[in-house]
Amino acid sequence: MIDLEAEKQAHILRAFLVGLQQQNEDEKIISSQLDELAELVCNLNMIPLAPEIVKVRSGAHIRYRIGSGKAAELAQLAQECEADVMVFDTDLTPSQQRNWERLFGGAVIGREEVILDIFADRASTKEAVLQVELARLEYSLPRLTRKWTHLSRQRGGGVSNRGQGEAQIETDRRLLRKRILQLKEELALVRKQRDTQRKARIRRPVVQGAIVGYTNVGKSSLLRALTGADVLIKNQLFATLDPTARKVQLDGSMEMVLTDTVGFVRKLPHQLVEAFKSTLEEAVLADILLLVLDVSSDDIDMELETTLSVLKELGAEEKNILMIFNKTDLIDPERDALKLARLRGLYPEAIFVSSASGENLNELRSRLAIFAGKSRELLRAFIPPYRHDLIALAHNSGQVFEEEYSPDGTLRLVFAIEKKYQHRFREFIQ
Repeated sequence: MIDLEAEKQAHILRAFLVGLQQQNEDEKIISSQLDELAELVCNLNMIPLAPEIVKVRSGAHIRYRIGSGKAAELAQLAQECEADVMVFDTDLTPSQQRNWERLFGGAVIGREEVILDIFADRASTKEAVLQVELARLEYSLPRLTRKWTHLSRQRGGGVSNRGQGEAQIETDRRLLRKRILQLKEELALVRKQRDTQRKARIRRPVVQGAIVGYTNVGKSSLLRALTGADVLIKNQLFATLDPTARKVQLDGSMEMVLTDTVGFVRKLPHQLVEAFKSTLEEAVLADILLLVLDVSSDDIDMELETTLSVLKELGAEEKNILMIFNKTDLIDPERDALKLARLRGLYPEAIFVSSASGENLNELRSRLAIFAGKSRELLRAFIPPYRHDLIALAHNSGQVFEEEYSPDGTLRLVFAIEKKYQHRFREFIQ
């Protein structure tokens, strides 16, 4: 990772954005990706300059990913714009990154490094902090040479006759590998503790739901609107990194625990998908996924495709999915009539809501209650007086319709409760 902290303290950095357009790629898609990259860069307190789209010609361009002549022209343009850093909307190999930095004379980073830095700024829980540090170190390990280019020509004596920079790089690599092993050990312990907590939560007879979707589609706003809980809401990418779980009361005395997860984004670094699998596991373990989309977005199809691809990578694409189109307050029913008609036709089971205005939130609660109710079954049981735990379970987590005590203290209960907990009452069911 690059260290821009000193520069940040001196002045706001200017970022020169570059998109590489492969053959047969739509320029509109590249432009949209650069718009998103500009927003990502803003999250690092940089000023994005007007982006440049470079068409990648056929043939191998190992050194810069584009021809050397075009690379020199691009680097000169960045210098003329007085850019402090060049940001590519793609991943560069360590050698390509070094080649560009020598050509440009300044820092050059890729989209992956931008996202890693944002995650590092936002992580708050112990596990998230460890996960981000691990991802950053694994990313930095093959890129250490650019940290010591200023020492590359300083030769010292001794038998090995290695340069000071070369010796320093080897030392740093050993330190990084040691730290990576330590982080993996710490994460293993934290995950073990989290798994224990999760098992305890799963044992509770409460339906679990996970709110998933592209970043900045209003997932946290929806969680607040449904639960009334005070959760962080910001109009920025990756505002939520650590999962936030809140209880929502549904019709018929039922309840559900909803968890807000980290938002997805195009070209999400694989290291972060791996690093945050523990966070995203909430989606894998949930009974139902609330897949939220921003109905006002011009890139809604791409955002849905990205979300589904990440869910597939997590093995959660076969889950019960309720599609929710959020931010209906930001669209014009007349101007966007064709768009709305297309979406309703493609996704007839979807719900169109507004977290801000509350539109159709009651319908959403009803749909969630129906889902929760499907996992319940009506039972009649005769509970002996010494089984207060079962009586409490029926009242707290089920829906009681009838209850009557007999002279010997036995309680006759008619109630509905989730099927997976019926075995707790099996010997008392009649």
